[in-house]
Amino acid sequence: MSITATPTPGAKLLKPHDHTLILIDFQSQMSFATKSIDAVNLRNNAALISNGAKGFGVSTILTTVAEKSFSGPMFSEITEAFPGQALFDRTSMNTWEDSAVIDEVNRIGKTRIVLAGLWTGVCIVGPALSAIDQGFEVFVIADACGDVSVEAHDRAMDRMVQAGAQPMTSLQYLLELQRDWARTETYDMTTGVAKKFGGSYGLGIIYAKTMFGASEGH
Repeated sequence: MSITATPTPGAKLLKPHDHTLILIDFQSQMSFATKSIDAVNLRNNAALISNGAKGFGVSTILTTVAEKSFSGPMFSEITEAFPGQALFDRTSMNTWEDSAVIDEVNRIGKTRIVLAGLWTGVCIVGPALSAIDQGFEVFVIADACGDVSVEAHDRAMDRMVQAGAQPMTSLQYLLELQRDWARTETYDMTTGVAKKFGGSYGLGIIYAKTMFGASEGH
């Protein structure tokens, strides 16, 4: 049996308008006990995916738990990327058990769900397993999640992957949405987000453009 290759993207790759991004419980109280990832990296990765999602027009849901009474405000790195967007505040640890959030998921109507937040083993495992059980395709941005220990984060990721969730990273998420540097309408936005929040990769872009006027699209 022969197979003919074609220059087309695989169906498993994400596109800007085929999924809903749900950012869960990026809040002060939750971050205090997060030990699986450095707080600076966590905030940076949250900013990267938030600004990338905003730039690509991704349907995004922002949700908190007990914002006013216990857990505190959502990271400003996220809310500043979505100025004026309402936050869904919950009592449930499992976002998927909150009727207001699920009403919004249904209103948006996407069958792919991308998750990130704190803590991996509670706030992300709950909606991931629940969404998979209901037939959704689920992706988890692993380095934009955190837990009380590396062990807790890793076992949570293992559990979700075994159930069918697809793990990825923050930078992978951003670049998968761009996917072709010849897409000039989002080129400056993507490289701008990478320069600001993409760590050493972003520094490389700054260097190449400053020193040589380089551009990936040419």
